[in-house]
Amino acid sequence: MIPKVLVSFRDVEKVEPYLAALRDVAIEPVTSGTDVEGVQGVLFTGGSDIDPEFYGQTPDLKIGHVDRERDVVELALLKMADAAGLPVLCICRGLQLLNVHRGGTLVQHLPESERHRRTEGPKSAPVHGVRMVAGSKLAEILGTLEAQVNSRHHQAVDALGRGLIVTARDIQDGVIEGVEDPGKKFMVGVQWHTEDQAPVDEAQRRLFAAFAESL
Repeated sequence: MIPKVLVSFRDVEKVEPYLAALRDVAIEPVTSGTDVEGVQGVLFTGGSDIDPEFYGQTPDLKIGHVDRERDVVELALLKMADAAGLPVLCICRGLQLLNVHRGGTLVQHLPESERHRRTEGPKSAPVHGVRMVAGSKLAEILGTLEAQVNSRHHQAVDALGRGLIVTARDIQDGVIEGVEDPGKKFMVGVQWHTEDQAPVDEAQRRLFAAFAESL
């Protein structure tokens, strides 16, 4: 039986790479629904900034577009998935959402955010290096302690949420690029867009394969 994963997203035109990466590892994506009934896992995708109200701050002048309606829906969905112990994969905004869900905070705008954002060329092309934490699930899955990743973010994890550990940082500036809950079967977040790299990078594809194996 092919496992089903609910994919939470806002922009239809941006969701296809996530769906393709899931199908490539024999997961059936579910693209509608706001609860976890009938699915074996949840994937939280990239997108707009999270309203700072959800982590107890006022908006910075350099904050980007926020989508409060999406925040409300996805935080409720993540709460359900977490309580049910479902495997969860969180990508870019998804990682930030996971941290906020667990009571953490965000850096609303990175001072040198340009080096974390690829604005030209193929979306799969790496833009900076990350170093994984030895012994983490992420390092085990990727099979390496260093990787070159793509990136499209101007925010990042600040104070870490409850039960989460840091699993990857930017090699140059130390910005948090990966988190996970080691107490869960599979609750992994990466700040880069692994869905774009998976078709051309076997290590990134293994992240989706490991997600599939956890379902």
